Amino acid sequence: MQARVWAPRARAVELVLGDERRAMTRADDGWWAADGELAPGTDYAFAVDRGDPAPDPRSAWQPAGVHGPSRVFDASAHAWRDTGWSGVDVRGAVVYELHVGTFTPEGTLAAAAQRLDHLVSLGVDVVELMPLAAFNGEHGWGYDGVGLYTVHEPYGGPAALQEFVDAAHGLGLAVCLDVVHNHLGPSGNYLGVFGPYFTDAHHTPWGAAINLDGRGSHEVRRWICDSALRWFTDFHVDALRLDAVHALIDDSPTHLLAQLSDEVAALQEQLGRPLSLIAETDLNDTVSLTPTSQGGWGMTAQWADDVHHAVHALVTGERHGYYVDFGTPEVLRTALTEVFVHAGTFSTFRGREWGRPVPPGTDGHRFVVFASDHDQVGNRALGDRPSERLDPGALAAEAALVLLSPFTPMLFMGEEWGARTPWMYFTDHPEPDLAQAVREGRRREFGGHGWTALYGGDIEVPDPQAPETVERSRLDWSEPTRETHAELLDWYRELVALRRSDPDLASGDLTATSVRFEGDDAPGTDGEAGHGEAGHGAPDEPSGPWEGWLVVHRGGARVAINLAHGERTVPLGAGGPFTVEAAWSPATLLPPDDEDPTTRLVLPARGVAVLTSSPADPVD
Repeated sequence: MQARVWAPRARAVELVLGDERRAMTRADDGWWAADGELAPGTDYAFAVDRGDPAPDPRSAWQPAGVHGPSRVFDASAHAWRDTGWSGVDVRGAVVYELHVGTFTPEGTLAAAAQRLDHLVSLGVDVVELMPLAAFNGEHGWGYDGVGLYTVHEPYGGPAALQEFVDAAHGLGLAVCLDVVHNHLGPSGNYLGVFGPYFTDAHHTPWGAAINLDGRGSHEVRRWICDSALRWFTDFHVDALRLDAVHALIDDSPTHLLAQLSDEVAALQEQLGRPLSLIAETDLNDTVSLTPTSQGGWGMTAQWADDVHHAVHALVTGERHGYYVDFGTPEVLRTALTEVFVHAGTFSTFRGREWGRPVPPGTDGHRFVVFASDHDQVGNRALGDRPSERLDPGALAAEAALVLLSPFTPMLFMGEEWGARTPWMYFTDHPEPDLAQAVREGRRREFGGHGWTALYGGDIEVPDPQAPETVERSRLDWSEPTRETHAELLDWYRELVALRRSDPDLASGDLTATSVRFEGDDAPGTDGEAGHGEAGHGAPDEPSGPWEGWLVVHRGGARVAINLAHGERTVPLGAGGPFTVEAAWSPATLLPPDDEDPTTRLVLPARGVAVLTSSPADPVD
């Protein structure tokens, strides 16, 4: 490898090899280069204007940590075994989000690879790895990385990622990597030494904004795009989840994301396999999905948090913070049929109108949805999962609503067996001042937003820096073998299998999805309420878990749920004949009769059932 670095403002740049410093030569474009080649395994750094050595902004390997020298990594040395791999389109796939450091007791990519058979048996299509970029310290969520081109050494480094992807492909699993381009962490960030990577023209919640549209931004954009492309080429990754793209503030004629989309599309054509870009955005705006030829960003898919909020608030009754406008079955219907609840409507949490409607005809598979993810669990005061607070029937209902929705479902590690281990916010900042600032910030963050009322009294927010915080967040792999957990795991497997086998349940057609519920008097419904009245948390109630039955119509299929604490007789509407394909607890079909020409389903309290239909045989 030839040592090269972009440092347009530098008067001199030296290549540092141990105690030796070699002068580098500047080109007109601000790039500096050293004579000769560096062999794989060579440690090196750069010194700008005779300053201290700093790691390469494009370093692929930081074995001594983010403050140490870079090491030359030969990406071509891996003998790939996935030559027959044709890829996976993430749209409509089942995605599984995991954090390498807490997925297994060992916390490494190699150990995670040993658990991939669990994902295969679950029916997962895509494993999504939370950020792997190097950060200071041993453990953390990964969103404070400072090396976009690196793989965190405690996870195993870059070679371990190649081996992980190879193993996943061998089992038929695609790999999605979560990448953070909108900011860098506070420790080990040396980019400012080299050039104008940051700008004061824009701001982010996490610190200085990346310079995407100011002087020198061309090379900053190349630094980002090249880092993304190499995950596809050098590591055979199939998809990238782009963190908080709403914080990528870019006033250029061509938005960075549009540039990246076009470059990935060209690479996809070259490699001959699907390459996907998934945007995390809270804008409630499909500009993310709009083709670049039409002025959009050209993403393959985007996250849809409103679906999570609608499901979570309905089942739990939580209304604090951003859940304030959610929690009724009407809102759930909007989320499952229109995606965005706030689509040009007033958001109480934001105090303003928010979002835009999803254009008619948009494929539902272009929206990633979930009942749990790292943010929605880890950003709770105690890092408690839904399984800590909900009964098994409610968990089964959440799973059915997400996995059998017209969207692309994502699971969060351990969700599938109702893990009782929390997943908390944890850090490992070696700097005492930074560590204390994080502790105090976490306590301030949870001083409001209804957390005291939610937990039934004062709470002690876990210390992010305490070793026990990360240790308690590791999955307990003995849980899936225990009876209650095993039952939920089997339910998840059933739902995934049904999604794969039934065309109606697999469809992303939003127009073929509708929702009916107990007490529903919306136009186009018959208002049937089954046997019993709508319970606490009905639309006129301000809070509390909603109780009643609801049915999601997915073409000819039905997802019937009873969130009440008593038996309900649920009307399935026109269609049929129906077959119960899966039931969380015994469900009884009542065939049409003289009094009611439609099929009904008797569901026990907290029951869930999935039904498919086949057209009646024609009469000769």
